[in-house]
Amino acid sequence: MSTIGTKLTLADWAKRIDPGGKVDKIVEMLNETNEILDDMVWLEGNLPTGHRTTIRTGLPSATWRKLNYGVQPSKSTTIQVDDTCGMLEAYAEVDKKLADLNGNTAEFRLSEDRAFIEAMNQEFADILIYGDTDTNPEKFLGLAPRYSDILATTSYGKNNVLNAGGSGDDTSSIWLVVWGPNTVHGIFPKGSKAGIETQDLGEVTLEDSANPAGKYQGYRTHYKWECGLCVRDWRYIVRIANFETAIATTGATTHGVASANLLAQAMNWIPNLRMGRPVFYCNKYLKTQFDQLAINKSNAFYTANDPFGRLQTNFMGIPIKKVDAITLETALS
Repeated sequence: MSTIGTKLTLADWAKRIDPGGKVDKIVEMLNETNEILDDMVWLEGNLPTGHRTTIRTGLPSATWRKLNYGVQPSKSTTIQVDDTCGMLEAYAEVDKKLADLNGNTAEFRLSEDRAFIEAMNQEFADILIYGDTDTNPEKFLGLAPRYSDILATTSYGKNNVLNAGGSGDDTSSIWLVVWGPNTVHGIFPKGSKAGIETQDLGEVTLEDSANPAGKYQGYRTHYKWECGLCVRDWRYIVRIANFETAIATTGATTHGVASANLLAQAMNWIPNLRMGRPVFYCNKYLKTQFDQLAINKSNAFYTANDPFGRLQTNFMGIPIKKVDAITLETALS
């Protein structure tokens, strides 16, 4: 990963806080299985528990003045929204004798810890999409609860939801997110570190899980990730809900036109795509459809290229990426 202009990604923050490289390796492993971390911009919050954003909800009025007539003063209106962070933690333990066998204890421990890192990665991605602080206040608020009503106009942040027309419980959503410091970004609490913090607790006495009375020497590592999501401007996220995951029976060409119309509509719902890095996200079923459209050239707007050695499907120049945390959903009404 690299910086987006002057905006820092998770890997950039990690390199700043751990010159030794261990955290860098962890972030690289996170990135291997979660493409969304390639794009997500991270900023330090202005609160010990997250970030408070002042959002402009109304513009001042301007008047065409006539001679000898005054202009009535006006002002903009704003609201403040607090986005909180959650604390995701894990402990990794390994038998000391086993770790020491290969002669490189540190590398062996890191390889064993990989499963814990992957678990944290998957949990983060799941909460990023579906986290609901009304039901799980210890987590952070994800995308789906913020954009849950089809074309609602009265609730904050929920009028950028398009309806793809699918029905039943086998539909899914496509998300267009424009990552940037003034649009949408990840947050970590004020005064804390970005990304996963790792603490080597060294050699400890462990208990046999099958026989708690049995003891043996082992190594223990503590992982902690304080993270959240800040939507500074709700207009820079569009959800295309109720998208059928099955390949349309009408044929690839018709299906390609239908999906292209929806993706183009989502792009035009964004005020300014140059405000950050725009990316489409979907699950593996929909990503397969888009890849097939790019391969068979049934729709000229879908293209495939190979930036930085990675094969990437795009729609009108905007990457389409897979996020396994986006699941099959019951259609919104």
